[in-house]
Amino acid sequence: MKTIFFKTFFVLIFLFFNSAVLFAQGFQGKAYYFSKTTMDMSRFGGGRQLNEQQKKEMETRMKQWLERTYVLTFNKEESIFVEDEKLEAPVGGRGPSMWGSSFSPGPQYKNLKTNIFLQDQEFFGKQFLIKEVMQPLEWKMGTESKQIGQYTCFKASASKPSTEINWTRTSRSERDNNAEKKTDSTKTSNVASTNEEPKEEEIEMIEIEAWYTPMIPVSQGPGEYWGLPGLILEVSAGNTSMLCSKIVMNPQEKTKIEAPDKGKIVTKKEYNEIINEKMDEFRNNRGRGDNGRSRG
Repeated sequence: MKTIFFKTFFVLIFLFFNSAVLFAQGFQGKAYYFSKTTMDMSRFGGGRQLNEQQKKEMETRMKQWLERTYVLTFNKEESIFVEDEKLEAPVGGRGPSMWGSSFSPGPQYKNLKTNIFLQDQEFFGKQFLIKEVMQPLEWKMGTESKQIGQYTCFKASASKPSTEINWTRTSRSERDNNAEKKTDSTKTSNVASTNEEPKEEEIEMIEIEAWYTPMIPVSQGPGEYWGLPGLILEVSAGNTSMLCSKIVMNPQEKTKIEAPDKGKIVTKKEYNEIINEKMDEFRNNRGRGDNGRSRG
């Protein structure tokens, strides 16, 4: 009984001390994360089935932007999540392709006071500023706990609409052809009803699992994640996972947390539409090139 009392007492003292440090003037922390995204390499076969050797070669080429290291610099109200360029090394002696680097997320800024999310993003030489009002996730607080480094963490889960790019999406020309075929078949069919309402496109939801520590009582986290009673040290969402490897509290060299302000302002949805258009262009150009070679 005495052991439990003293453990609880020391935890409360620790949390009180941490809270006092957080409210001190000029408080800042840095958390380092390793991010890994898994992807089905067979999607990049261009309609052809890739063998295991080809899949491994594709994984090697794409590893540089599927496995990355980030730094989250945070205070009580603001945070900036950027790639740790010092740890970015070329794969096979070559730098990242423009295609790969264009799909890497730029610096992500969150302001808990104004509820503003900003992402500084360059895409094929054009500068964009993704701007969104931060919508809180409906976190379900779990009772499970685990240790990440020296921090006791608790589990929370939520679901949200996917904002990821659909890599299996067909090109616009293919979609138009499919739509024409569907229209022709509908005209010749006596089954279809003219009073039928068009079906709404299903929204893909992704499940999120996060681990946060009340030992650092700030409502921050990597990327777009936030809203828990402690810093998020680990998060898994869809095919991407991020794990904190190191935390530095009140570093000697402070980083100025600034909101990005350059580029064409777009929403996340508008930005994804721009990417989809570029993907259509890329596929169509590649298709014309293949047709030209086949005719030759």
